Amino acid sequence: MIRALSSAVLFLALAAPLSTQAQTKPARPAGAVEASGTDQFLMRDGEVVLRQGSTTKPLTQNVVLSNGTKVNYKSGIVELPGGKKTTLKEGDYVTMQGDIVFATPGSAAASRGTTAPASGQFEQYVDRNSAPTTADMETRLSSLNSRITLMAQKIQLLNDKISLLSAGTQRPADTSQLDQQIKALDEQLRQVK
Repeated sequence: MIRALSSAVLFLALAAPLSTQAQTKPARPAGAVEASGTDQFLMRDGEVVLRQGSTTKPLTQNVVLSNGTKVNYKSGIVELPGGKKTTLKEGDYVTMQGDIVFATPGSAAASRGTTAPASGQFEQYVDRNSAPTTADMETRLSSLNSRITLMAQKIQLLNDKISLLSAGTQRPADTSQLDQQIKALDEQLRQVK
């Protein structure tokens, strides 16, 4: 009986610290900052800062993103999950998803280990997390309206061709002029973006 009682006391003595540890919240890491999905880690003045909208906050520790991307806040070295490393240049930033956005063609080329093209131009980067501008929407709407107009014209020409071919005459109808117009519309449709 004494042995069973001493075993129970020993068990409770050992279990008590474990139960109190399980009930407490884990401590927040020193230097941790709150961030949202649209925030960015921006290289500014030789150090990486957290950009949240139009404000920036200094970092006090290196960052590890949820996808495994690591950002050194002092040197700007970014290590991707696959092990590839690159160094951010002024204005470059890393998204919360681990994507790197380069500020200039030169910094993009340096990251690849090449030189920037002589023209100094790359395709324009479009941030998928930002809302389109009014000008972007107007351009898309204009393009869409052009495509709709051209498609309506093509449908009309195709209906005219069907009518000619199904007229039931002895001699086949000449649709070469309609075919040329349809071909011209197809070319115009390919050019509209």
